[in-house]
Amino acid sequence: MREEQRYRSWVEVDLDNFTRNWDEMKRLVGPGVRILQVVKADAYGHGAMEISNVALKNGADCLGVANADEGAQLRVSGISAPILILSPATIGEIGQILKYNLIPSVSDIGFARELQRRGRKTACRIPVHIEVDTGMGRVGTLYADAFDMIREVTKLPNLTVEGIYTHLAISEIRDDYNRRQHALFAELLERLEDHHIRIPVRHMSNSGAILNYPEFHLDMVRPGIMSYGIYPSAETSSLASLAPVMAFKTAIVLIKDFPRGASIGYGRTYTTDHPTKIATIPVGYGDGYGWVLSNRGEALVRGRRVPIVGRISMDMCALDVGHIPDCEVGDEVVLMGRQGDEYISANEIAKKVGTISYEILCALGKRAPRVFLHKGKTGTVEPRLRRIFIADEEKSIARIDSIIRNCFQARARNEELGDAIYYEMFETLFGKEDRQLELRTNFRYDINVRPASGEARPPGEREPDYFHVSTHIEYVKTLRNPVFLIGCATNNEQLEAFFDDKRCEYRWILNRGEDLVVERDFQVARVRIDHEDVPILRTETTKRGYEVWCGGDDLRRKLNRPVKVEIEIRTKKSKSNRNFSVYLVYPTRGLDILFDYHGMDFRNVKEVSFFAGRHPYPQVIREKGKSVRIKISDEEWIFPNSGVSFIWDV
Repeated sequence: MREEQRYRSWVEVDLDNFTRNWDEMKRLVGPGVRILQVVKADAYGHGAMEISNVALKNGADCLGVANADEGAQLRVSGISAPILILSPATIGEIGQILKYNLIPSVSDIGFARELQRRGRKTACRIPVHIEVDTGMGRVGTLYADAFDMIREVTKLPNLTVEGIYTHLAISEIRDDYNRRQHALFAELLERLEDHHIRIPVRHMSNSGAILNYPEFHLDMVRPGIMSYGIYPSAETSSLASLAPVMAFKTAIVLIKDFPRGASIGYGRTYTTDHPTKIATIPVGYGDGYGWVLSNRGEALVRGRRVPIVGRISMDMCALDVGHIPDCEVGDEVVLMGRQGDEYISANEIAKKVGTISYEILCALGKRAPRVFLHKGKTGTVEPRLRRIFIADEEKSIARIDSIIRNCFQARARNEELGDAIYYEMFETLFGKEDRQLELRTNFRYDINVRPASGEARPPGEREPDYFHVSTHIEYVKTLRNPVFLIGCATNNEQLEAFFDDKRCEYRWILNRGEDLVVERDFQVARVRIDHEDVPILRTETTKRGYEVWCGGDDLRRKLNRPVKVEIEIRTKKSKSNRNFSVYLVYPTRGLDILFDYHGMDFRNVKEVSFFAGRHPYPQVIREKGKSVRIKISDEEWIFPNSGVSFIWDV
């Protein structure tokens, strides 16, 4: 018996086939066209979190969901990519949209105005996609009203119109109606361009249009059903090579011999017309295998088709296996998928039921665990009774915190000590319990100290009492804010205020000394995100110190994605202060710190490191009279409140 047969029923999700379908989609759309992976309805029943991760790994630029709850579930599971809600959101969902950085679709000006009001209140800019009804007759602003509404939305200062799209009514077949929709959409885009309204991301192609209308691909496409290996129609089956991703399986739990004339199941709708064997399988309409398949559905046993006989009940149904004399309890049964040379498709089941394959995929195996296959082997198993919606996050987090605290108490065999460990963990990792945990990787810090003696100065003026210090900091992190600040404090109180601001990307403390003025002697020379320069928007002196604000709307496309951050700072350091310290305030994986002092008259340069982690002792590379380098492998984590101080004599 296969290992998976410990489950009453299970859904196999072949991630290798999903990847092959992605390769085919990329071939069809070509380079330069973005791909939004549709993962609504739990990725059509396949498992939204797992499918999303594989899609992103294969190049997906965005994910599409049906509502804010589905988007929140992905965010809570660790997905940081852009998520577009492909249905009109409700006013009540705006809180979740802002909290989880989701992209809403806008179909009416009333919703846009409420978004604007909430955006102004929270001092943030909200990306939106405008949906236009060009003939679908479902959602979206009517084509006749679209131009005026879009023009009004673009005037709302806290909204950024990032995308515009429409939806084709019959894309699965080639029909003039699709071309009429395309023509209307193209006319609207042209009119907007004529009025200097250029919306960056334009999209209209679902699976059917990807296959039937390559000229409709525009800036982005939205594959759903085809990514799961199902052709939108028979007409499209010759246009791509797709592999089915989902299979629904169970196992025989009982076999009985029946004579001729025996009735099977509720209502006595089936009576045996000859002696036969009837096998019971633990699947029914409660598992999404529809009642309408009673006496008409089929399954695969030992590579052969067998009929479903009698009525399908909530939890069970019966198979006539009389023509397979060697079958036995425990044998695998395939209700959808391949077994040997036989194959039962979602389209075949849908045709018998009088529905569409979409409904079959979404309904099948509601109580079954998802078994994810990679390279033909079981990778992960998602638990039974999968949650489509998440509970209130705060309550969920409180529950998790309680479990963690109790675990520490049990491990330490002391309630007081367990609590102390728990709160120390929070203080170290989060600073505050309600602050989001920020992770950084590949931390690099180059410190270059040079004399100030080369500076021009009036005759008779004494040599400056400071050094020049240039630093280059870089690391990889998930970008959360399109506009952020770099703060320079002059005391610990100001520094703490910068730590409390989630928009503060980097903090510096400059002790005021002789001839040192923060506004003059602290300079952010350059900021880059993913090797692209980020503009400095403004500088200002406030109660909490000197603030340098950077960023812009161009960074919105990078939000919730890992990015490489580079910051170059030029400042001065008093000669009387013979040390330079680097502190790590976030969990960081991998470290390389270079203290370069060649050309200086520093003597007895040494480093004092204090690292918290599994391997607290770094590699130290010294080049006498020139530099000291501190390295920790990119595979190792360093925890907050770690750092190193470089100390010297003059």
